[in-house]
Amino acid sequence: MEPINVIKVGGAVVEDEASLHLLLHEFSSLPGRKVLVHGGGRSATRLSDRLGIQSRMVNGRRVTDEETLRIVTMVYGGLVNKGLVARLQGLGVNALGLTGADINIIRSHRREPKEVLMPHGGREVVDFGFVGDVDEVDAHMLGLLIEQGIVPVIAPLTYDGQGHLLNTNADTMASEVACALAAEGYGVTLTYCFEKRGVLRDAHDEDSVIPQMSEEEFRQLVRLGIVSDGMIPKLENSFSAIRRGTERVVITRADNLSGSSGTVLVKE
Repeated sequence: MEPINVIKVGGAVVEDEASLHLLLHEFSSLPGRKVLVHGGGRSATRLSDRLGIQSRMVNGRRVTDEETLRIVTMVYGGLVNKGLVARLQGLGVNALGLTGADINIIRSHRREPKEVLMPHGGREVVDFGFVGDVDEVDAHMLGLLIEQGIVPVIAPLTYDGQGHLLNTNADTMASEVACALAAEGYGVTLTYCFEKRGVLRDAHDEDSVIPQMSEEEFRQLVRLGIVSDGMIPKLENSFSAIRRGTERVVITRADNLSGSSGTVLVKE
């Protein structure tokens, strides 16, 4: 199988100049086929605050009303996406910025209200609004771009096939893209980059990286409260990718795309 790297970079890295500089230089140096999926949630939150629009997060997921959808479209599909594309072009990477609506690459449906376990331990039915759950990734079309030497840079926006954009978790999109490319015959390595060296046993100790983790160990760490908040959906998406054919999943810092350190997720 032809190898390909799917790299997901979070908003904290995108918004920190030093981390972003390292990430883009490492990414541009990666040989062969590659895809970049990015977030930008902190930028969206800051813009919402400036406009007097309250942001609401539930277990790391953004509740998206109509006003919030406008903001994330501007931030994710415009400011962040095109900024990354421009900087990659400056590093010699032939990048193309995309949302899920572009060339029909990622189609989704609007999430139905669902009961979720809240941080305080109770359960609550949450309407996430204009949030999309991925139905299909057109890996064939992505593959055509990639084989032409084009590097897709994908913003966390999908669409429903009826003309409506939907805010979609970037970790989920990266996982779905990785799985679809694996099904297309690529040998996929999925790397989640954020501001930490990996999944930490102690959030305040950078040296407490968990080098390997199985899905059962992940569930135990959640029950113990060691893994919480936004790391939960990140790891859920990671293990989903492993179950569905992705060869390797690594969670690491932006300056370690080679995968020499970080947390490697293993199949049970």
